Amino acid sequence: MQSEHRKPVPNEFMPDDYFARLNPSTIFNNDQPLEIDLGCGDGSFLIAMAQQFPERNFLGVERLLGRVKKVCRKAERENLDNCKVLRLESKYVIEWLFPENSIDRLHLLCPDPWPKARHHKNRLVQQDFLEALYKALKPGGEFCFKTDHPEYFEWVEEEMNTFQKFEQLEWPEDAFFYPKTDFQLQWEAEGKVVERARFQKPE
Repeated sequence: MQSEHRKPVPNEFMPDDYFARLNPSTIFNNDQPLEIDLGCGDGSFLIAMAQQFPERNFLGVERLLGRVKKVCRKAERENLDNCKVLRLESKYVIEWLFPENSIDRLHLLCPDPWPKARHHKNRLVQQDFLEALYKALKPGGEFCFKTDHPEYFEWVEEEMNTFQKFEQLEWPEDAFFYPKTDFQLQWEAEGKVVERARFQKPE
């Protein structure tokens, strides 16, 4: 699969070859630390992080073209050279696009919980995904996860316990700058509890 037959909009990243492993430095043309937001939605979290940490690069991954264009417009308005969006499936990006030891931090915030038992196979956090993520993260790299779905949170903890290669880190409220997504704000306004977990690839 080569690049789509359309021109990228400003702040959109389109690989030259979707079947080849990326050289991460080609995304932003520098070697700053790279953070990835899988399923970046409206981009509120991605944009806020890029504004707060200009010394780091932020790549949003989003499947829907309309959302990609919307987030790119926001990044362009804010003149954010360290923020880009890739239109692609999240699982494919981690399993096939990024080479080993290339990502500093990965964010998976409020993903689709696929609540029905027959749909659990569609959940992103599975053993094959964790193996790909472990390889793609740099030593000391982090995986940050949030959900409002208690059963999916338990699922992730069980998958992590089975995988055994990550170390779980403390993540107290307001431990560091970490803006809330639009989904989290909406759910907390409805009185729901948003669970969070932070894991690290050992150095």
